Amino acid sequence: MPDASTRTAPASLVRRAQAGEAQAVADLVQRCARAVHAIALAHLGRIADAEDTTQTVLLVAIERLGSCRDPDRFEAWLFAIARNRARRALIRRRLRDVIGIDGPDDAAPGEVDPDTRRALIRALGALSTVQREVVLLHDLEGYTHAEIAGAIRISEEASRQHLSRARRTLRAQLAEEIP
Repeated sequence: MPDASTRTAPASLVRRAQAGEAQAVADLVQRCARAVHAIALAHLGRIADAEDTTQTVLLVAIERLGSCRDPDRFEAWLFAIARNRARRALIRRRLRDVIGIDGPDDAAPGEVDPDTRRALIRALGALSTVQREVVLLHDLEGYTHAEIAGAIRISEEASRQHLSRARRTLRAQLAEEIP
């Protein structure tokens, strides 16, 4: 979970990065990479695709940082880019799947049992895109409901409702798959 210093508004970092300060750009990338990855994963459901999309989003954001007119809304701007790029990647992947080009196996070594991991990915797939975004940003990245609301342009109450419904759905899906 991010500490308090990383949860502060990135507006000053954005302004410094727009002024050409390389360290501010690096700090922005470090601060936002996991959240962008969570959004990409919410849309794509495959770790390898989410990693590729995350890199693309961060590069595009750096290149277009000057077009971010409101540094106080940087995360909303960045997350919109992430959602759009992830949607495009999903369309390309579906096309690839239709024509029979298989992607790499995205099983990653770790502490989670591969069967449990697959069950969790399937359960996340049962959620709506906004529910996946909210649950991953809140539970994985530690964003507050206020931060999520501002970043994906929903109300705080909607964020709470999406999180509650997502958790209920995840529990039901996982109860069926994991004894």
